[in-house]
Amino acid sequence: MSHGFDAATAPAEVHAPPEPRLPGTLGALERVSLGVNRLIMGLGGLALFGACLVLSYSVVIRYVFHEPTEWQDEMAVFLIVGATFGSAAAVQAKRGHVAIEALTGLLPPAVNRVRLVLVDCVSLVFCLFFTWKSWSLDHEAWADGQVSQSTWGPPLWIPYTLMAAGMSLLCLQIALQIAEAIRLGPGGAGWARPKIGLGADLNRDMKGLPDATPAGPDPMGTTVRPASQAGGTRSGTGLGR
Repeated sequence: MSHGFDAATAPAEVHAPPEPRLPGTLGALERVSLGVNRLIMGLGGLALFGACLVLSYSVVIRYVFHEPTEWQDEMAVFLIVGATFGSAAAVQAKRGHVAIEALTGLLPPAVNRVRLVLVDCVSLVFCLFFTWKSWSLDHEAWADGQVSQSTWGPPLWIPYTLMAAGMSLLCLQIALQIAEAIRLGPGGAGWARPKIGLGADLNRDMKGLPDATPAGPDPMGTTVRPASQAGGTRSGTGLGR
């Protein structure tokens, strides 16, 4: 679960020092993944902007010039599908996907570490199945020449390819994080980074902002508390990841 974050009353952001790079093959893979994720996030932003332009254009053409269009809805959907599935790996790298931490405060840290690795393994199995089905649909759409049932009729391999490629990148990202968790522990795979409100979206290091970091248990076995509560006994809620 996540907690609200009032940007108007937030303290100035303090950037944490960069994390040390992992050595060897695992570190090289992580740096390649980081570069690919940054590229796709930029392309995803452009795709969403393009979808906004397409829909705005259709509204102007339809209601101002009274000329109907037949391609804008599917074009916008294709762009949104590409942005959504393409950015899934980048969001996973930041541990930004929705998660429910009902068991975090109930289990001891040692059990939580094992649980977090198992969560990634189960997620990988599900994403691999999703990826396989996506590529199967993509192959069928390409081989059979399937098109949309609209009057525009674009080929369906376009959205299926975007979906399958995005899920493939997501599988690679989860597999990389599992390898990091096995070698360094779940904390080294991004599980220990606190995220609340706006910080959850931008992956800001809230530990560098003690006034904005709520008190709460950490699955790695430590407790993060704001500076204002460091000397008190007041308890807070769990950190959302």
